[in-house]
Amino acid sequence: MFGVQMEQRVNLKFLVKLGKTFTEAYAMLKEVYGNECLSRTQRDVKRPKPDAPGRPSTSKTDENIENIFKLILEDRRLSIRGLAEITGFDKERVRQIVFALIFQHAQSLRKNGAETPHSRAKGIKNEHLR
Repeated sequence: MFGVQMEQRVNLKFLVKLGKTFTEAYAMLKEVYGNECLSRTQRDVKRPKPDAPGRPSTSKTDENIENIFKLILEDRRLSIRGLAEITGFDKERVRQIVFALIFQHAQSLRKNGAETPHSRAKGIKNEHLR
């Protein structure tokens, strides 16, 4: 069924999820398995992170999304880096917001039956094949 190492890893994960420290869990495994116990360097179990309240994300507020949208409408040539510099947000956060805006815009176009660049290109390709 399980190898001894696999069994010990499962037991170690179980003990950690019960709230035991690695030292306590390792001592218990050492007591049960003796010489066959995993070495301390073989522990690859990650401690589950507690749900800490932390600082809430302030970059994805409706106001900030609206500001980025207005900046894009003012100058469509702005890059992600340029938007990040203007707004002071991380480039990755700005990229997520921009792509979410693009996705929402494409969804609304499809919902209204408008022609999107993708559908237009598809139609041209199909006409060419006739």
